[in-house]
Amino acid sequence: MSADQMLAFETDCHIFDGCGFPAPGLHSFLFEPIFSIGGFDFNKPMLLAVLSTVVIIGFFWAAFGRAKVVPGKLQMVGEAGYDFVRRGIVYEALGKKEGEKYVPLMVSLFFFVWIMNLWSIIPVAQFPVTSIIAFPAALALIVYVLWMFLTFKKHGFIGGLKNITGYDKALGPILPLAVVLEFFSNVIIRPFTHAVRLFANMFAGHLLILMFTVASWYLLNGIGIAYAGVSFVMTIVMTAFELFIQAVQAYVFVLLATNYVQGALAEHH
Repeated sequence: MSADQMLAFETDCHIFDGCGFPAPGLHSFLFEPIFSIGGFDFNKPMLLAVLSTVVIIGFFWAAFGRAKVVPGKLQMVGEAGYDFVRRGIVYEALGKKEGEKYVPLMVSLFFFVWIMNLWSIIPVAQFPVTSIIAFPAALALIVYVLWMFLTFKKHGFIGGLKNITGYDKALGPILPLAVVLEFFSNVIIRPFTHAVRLFANMFAGHLLILMFTVASWYLLNGIGIAYAGVSFVMTIVMTAFELFIQAVQAYVFVLLATNYVQGALAEHH
């Protein structure tokens, strides 16, 4: 194959070699099936999602399977993580009495989202599962169904509609407009943004890390070596920043989920 026919993803492609920059893009988020059963394809993101579940269950089983009054190191870490979500997120929004029943769900969501994000910087895996929109959408759907269920269970059908639409006679002539906007915001926009916020941050972060990583390799030729060093430093900086963002996005996702539950149980949004 001649240089001008060289594919963009060729690993021996460097600057000044007659090939273009192998820019990452949507193709970087597509994976061949590991195996297929009927029409169902099981790929790498699915495998990482399953491994996330195994890691979380395994960790908490090891930490609390034989819990002691004087905790060991692993139990202390587990308690710290559990307590962070319980006290720092759930109790703050719902209070201790009302919030306790929702702690297991919120802890599960937090660690599941965090671990799926964390795969992005784990060697070999190197892919954030939540950068595939289906995963954040599925988790947001769980929260949405819970929110709707609690709203109508707490307030009844008419009361639930008033809760969702922010119905308030004091709004006077703008009440119809306010009801439509609130309904649209709560029923459509809220679950959409809940999923997309997580997806977009992980998608963009992974794309940036990929870009600087590929650029570091691509520039390793001639005078480009100097720029390759800069790109490599940026790869390290972006990876460190991504570590922070991964935890923040897990926190924000659960914080919003808890606030939605709080809104469902309140008289008005």
